[in-house]
Amino acid sequence: MLPQAVSEHYAAQARLIVATLTLTRREWARMTEDFDTSWRVVGPRMLALTTSAQLGAARSGAAYVPEALAELGTPVEPVAEVVPAAFAGVASDGRPLDSLLEHSVVTAKTAVGNGVAPAEALAAAGRWLDMVVHTQVADAARGAASVGIAARPKVGWVRMVNPPCCSRCAILAGKWFRSNQGFQRHPRCDCRHIPSLEDTADNVGTDPNALFASGQVKGLTSGQAQAIAEGADPARVINATRKGSGMTTTEAAVKGRVRLTPDGIYKVASSPEQARDLLRTHGYLR
Repeated sequence: MLPQAVSEHYAAQARLIVATLTLTRREWARMTEDFDTSWRVVGPRMLALTTSAQLGAARSGAAYVPEALAELGTPVEPVAEVVPAAFAGVASDGRPLDSLLEHSVVTAKTAVGNGVAPAEALAAAGRWLDMVVHTQVADAARGAASVGIAARPKVGWVRMVNPPCCSRCAILAGKWFRSNQGFQRHPRCDCRHIPSLEDTADNVGTDPNALFASGQVKGLTSGQAQAIAEGADPARVINATRKGSGMTTTEAAVKGRVRLTPDGIYKVASSPEQARDLLRTHGYLR
């Protein structure tokens, strides 16, 4: 059964994302056809709003981990403390957040260069910006939760999907992962990180086969759907036709130095202990 702490955390996160998008859309509406000049006014406010939301999301992500473990009857004391501020002002691929947000202006300029009217270009760039803000706030919560899990020996996590979901997420649903295994995701992914010990993972698991059988998986080709309906293993079908993961990158330069993201750390760490050491080195734990 899903711990109440998880439901409350994700409901709060959803409210935070909606509230943030309401404010960032209001700022974007102030953009004019003079893209660069108006962005100099809009950009700093956009950065402040998104950074603040990231900080709130990260605090919530770090806090719900011990609460969920306690509800499952498996409390585990951390060996280090999560630093929520490490997830604010930085994009989930490691670059400075302001440079990612500013790409909305590049998107609008590119559209105009391709013959799109300025007003339509701004609307399209605004939709792109919505996706970015949504993803960056959600990723701050996920990142802090993953670090909170990594800070607790022997604790891993179960991937719980929020159906309907895409095929890439469906085949990973219900699986237990060690703390140093990164959380694969795509833009606007709303899958959940459920902290758990391996021997209690079934308490919060989801059966991928049930998702496919109930028609709750989106984006299947007719061939994929037919193969799965005829009894083929969904994971084999999806992985056989996938050309790219669409997941986030693992590292980027920040403030003149290379700083690994949590996902980058999980990728290179050979053990949970090494992951914790690297998380401390890069400022995510203290």
